[in-house]
Amino acid sequence: MSVIVASDLDRTLIYSAAALALTMPDARAPRLLCVEVHESKPLSYMTETAAELLAGLGDAAVFVPTTTRTRKQYQRINLPGPAPTYAICANGGHLLVDGVSDPDWHAQVTARLADQCAPLDEVQEHLLRTADPVWVRKHRVADDLFAYLVVERELLHEDWVKELAVWAENRGWTVSLQGRKIYAVPKPLTKSAAMREVARRTGAGLTLAAGDSLLDTDLLLAADHGWRPGHGELADTGFTAPSIRVLPERGVLAGERILREFLRAVQGA
Repeated sequence: MSVIVASDLDRTLIYSAAALALTMPDARAPRLLCVEVHESKPLSYMTETAAELLAGLGDAAVFVPTTTRTRKQYQRINLPGPAPTYAICANGGHLLVDGVSDPDWHAQVTARLADQCAPLDEVQEHLLRTADPVWVRKHRVADDLFAYLVVERELLHEDWVKELAVWAENRGWTVSLQGRKIYAVPKPLTKSAAMREVARRTGAGLTLAAGDSLLDTDLLLAADHGWRPGHGELADTGFTAPSIRVLPERGVLAGERILREFLRAVQGA
């Protein structure tokens, strides 16, 4: 039986130095493999053991990297194992097939957004007008699909995020705070829709997923089995469901555990 493994990347399988959560004594810390370099600097890591597990998973299942990153940001990542045939970028706005965005899928997505949501320009204007320059470091638009801010988290007013979420909800958008980024994303722009499309194309009989953020909620609920780590937005809100297993591990060791769980499920299928 063909199995799809659709996994979020950042803070699920790969980790920045700030997100590693290496709480053990230095001498017992796991060996790390750098899987992303940006502007000549190492940016993201996984344990060497996780890298071996991911390589094995790529041989045993249809592994689909599933990320809110833009295509350009995703293509900086150099994951171990076979090159994935499919990848989901921009929170489902782009379905890459052998590294190239499928134009038919992208056209379907943009038509759905135009029909069901307030336009991106309206949301971007609201962000620019209401966000305080004291704590905003960058304003960004991702692949002309959604917007996000890079902020100084310690200066951020949490009430502003709550007010933004209410404002966005009334316009068919959702808000997610992940680390130093605040995302405003159209509700119909989902990872789960793209995962279902991959399942349709591959004839998969089983879907597995993992993620740590609110933007992964639909992905986890759409999969036959899902896992979330002990950190992130979903952990902070206590999110769970009958098909989702909550793992205690936090940081880079959670990525290793998630890959073990994926492999065990694939081997048992």
